[in-house]
Amino acid sequence: MARQTSILTFSGRLTNMIGYYRNGKHFLRSIPETVRQTTATRRAAQRFGIASKRGALIRKAFSSGLDVCCDSSHINRLTKTLIKSAQPPHQAVTGFRFNQHTGISRFLRQAPVFMPEGILHIPAQTLPSVKGITGVEVKVIAARISFGSQSVTGTANTTMTIDHNRPFAGADMHIDVPGHGILMVVVQVRGLHDGRPAGHRQDVAADIIAVQLPKSSQVFDIMTMGRTTATCTMIAKIGNNRLSLPAPSCIQRE
Repeated sequence: MARQTSILTFSGRLTNMIGYYRNGKHFLRSIPETVRQTTATRRAAQRFGIASKRGALIRKAFSSGLDVCCDSSHINRLTKTLIKSAQPPHQAVTGFRFNQHTGISRFLRQAPVFMPEGILHIPAQTLPSVKGITGVEVKVIAARISFGSQSVTGTANTTMTIDHNRPFAGADMHIDVPGHGILMVVVQVRGLHDGRPAGHRQDVAADIIAVQLPKSSQVFDIMTMGRTTATCTMIAKIGNNRLSLPAPSCIQRE
């Protein structure tokens, strides 16, 4: 690959060349005359395409609510996370950091817990001392995502502030997101200095802390790494009786 050094740079195809942007720099490569794909490479390309679409949908769901300036690698990191996992997306993205330089553990010693009834519980704790930080702003952003229809069916967010100069006795933050699809929850924490957001990139974090599947009475997407998406209802049949299975519990960040 070659680096673009001219004043005018470009991304995309231009005649037989392709320009692209990576790690803050513009590069250039030629288009191969022929492409020979084996069964393995076709499957790999298929997995990459599916992961890219899912990653784009997740980013779209949270882009309007996030105040954090995502690092330049978050697109590739999210796609890579989805490709590596053989599990559905809700298994793979739990714990993903939109800002790789900082996680919410920098500001909260005990991780928040998202309850199935739509409550984010922040345990009582002694907040860590961070140089230049006098408080933190905690923002919960939740989105319902239907990977089957490739759509975001609902979003909501709520915010609270915590003063470092006062004992923190814990808090519950309620959030309700109507719609259908998987519920993803992001917790964003911004360090505050005298009531204003601190400017350093390490003073703001945004992590996907929990993912909740739809209730058992709903029809939900079963995501696979293939082209097709199957749907089913969580109903078990015992003898001549039909038994509704309990609602799946939310998945917490370890």
